[in-house]
Amino acid sequence: MSATAVNMHAPSSGSDTPHVIQCFDPASRELLGVVPVDAPEAVHAAVARAREAQRGWAETDFATRRRVLRRLEDLILDRVDELCDVIVRDSGKTRENALMGEIWPVCEKLRWTAANGEKHLRPESVSSGILMHKKARLEFHPLGVIGAIIPWNYPFQNIMNPAIPALMAGNAVVIKPSEWVAWSAGPVLELLREALQSEGQSPELVQVVQGYAETGRALIASGVDSLVFIGSVRNGQAVLEAAAKTITPVVLELGGKDPFIVCDDADLEQAAHAALAGCFISAGQNCVASERLLVFDAVYDAFEARVAQLVGALRQGVPSEGETVDVGAMVTPMQLEIVERLVARAVEQGARVVVGGRRVLSERGDFFAPTVLADVTPEMDIMREETFGPVMLLCRVRDEHDAVQVANGTEFGLSSSVFSRNHAKARRIAERLQAGMCAINEFGGMTYMAQDLTFGGIKASGFGRMNGRDGLRACCNTKAVLDDRFPLHFANKLFPIGDADFDRIKGAVTVMYGRGLRRKLRGVSELVRSLRKG
Repeated sequence: MSATAVNMHAPSSGSDTPHVIQCFDPASRELLGVVPVDAPEAVHAAVARAREAQRGWAETDFATRRRVLRRLEDLILDRVDELCDVIVRDSGKTRENALMGEIWPVCEKLRWTAANGEKHLRPESVSSGILMHKKARLEFHPLGVIGAIIPWNYPFQNIMNPAIPALMAGNAVVIKPSEWVAWSAGPVLELLREALQSEGQSPELVQVVQGYAETGRALIASGVDSLVFIGSVRNGQAVLEAAAKTITPVVLELGGKDPFIVCDDADLEQAAHAALAGCFISAGQNCVASERLLVFDAVYDAFEARVAQLVGALRQGVPSEGETVDVGAMVTPMQLEIVERLVARAVEQGARVVVGGRRVLSERGDFFAPTVLADVTPEMDIMREETFGPVMLLCRVRDEHDAVQVANGTEFGLSSSVFSRNHAKARRIAERLQAGMCAINEFGGMTYMAQDLTFGGIKASGFGRMNGRDGLRACCNTKAVLDDRFPLHFANKLFPIGDADFDRIKGAVTVMYGRGLRRKLRGVSELVRSLRKG
């Protein structure tokens, strides 16, 4: 995600770091409140509290953990309106985006984890191979305390996303939200703690630490047992470097420049509406936004005309004032400047503004108009850098080979989309895309709603996985155990080495792994000779 979770390159001295965070509604610039900054010693104290609470939580059974998650889901459903108001005021997104893009995915994650967590986390029997007298299994033990440094684009979901699997796996979690959404983190923390307390568990299992770069660095250095970082590539590199000093394993979910391929046989109405979701959910501030629309030449003009019509009708305004709007504000003024710069540069390089292309409502808040740029080409800056704003880029491609070449011609590899009525063709294209995720005839971000699927990228989009079985097990120490199958107790004598041991082992290996009768017979002969020696 381009959303900067914490600027790891910011000044670190106490004198340079403010003691409080002033929180504003980006759509109205209203002051929401002031949140104290946690100094490094406070971060270490929070981790210590979480570690103490986790000792008891690790001993709980799966039924107890399920009750906590289901209680949390009940609390969320009881307070949907209140939570949406908090999300809207802190992020500037619409109420509908808050509900469909944050509340709904979290509820689905809770439902899936409660229903499937035990299945994926209980010991799993595996083959013991040639050791037929032994049993083999994988055990999934809690890591301890999981740290998370998260960005500003999904203030509710980004906290719940690491907390839910961490708790199900028996861990505590310490979360550092972006300073840009510090105000909403408090109510979310209260919700998590209420769910824990209502089931007789320690609220200290979940901690939130607030602040700037110094707070983030302190969390990385605090001794957490694993770290989830969601943010920009530049900051991800800094986090990885810092985590290496303490050998802390890291899951990195970084930027994306997701391709959205519209084939010449696509259902254009389906593709156009999916493109609107991919480009304008959360004002495009989405790690899996459809940032590059690669449209086959045969349908390019028709597709451009249809999306221009749809985007031109989108409404924009201040959601917290009760307006029904389609697209909200940008969360940070810096991101607004990035979008403005990239669009202006694209026009200089030959792109054509079809809709939007500028700031709007500047007297009210930080808004950029829903934008369509046509005649975009792969070498333009805006096709290489993550835009992270409400901008649809239309790039003409000749055929599927050209589409795949352009799609893969970037440092990123997060998600992707392919639209075609020919399923074999769509699958053929999807298989060639260099991405961690792909959706056929759907906006790529919808893979998140299929919680059995993993979520994550390749190349500069990061590594490690969230969601699904692998996301749960990423919260665990996967222990390999070799156990007795039969109550046989005999010494497996390797020492002292006998004169015939080498020939005996060589013969056995040849018999076991040699291909063809002649080679196996040669192994038998070596075995016989070694036994005569021995």
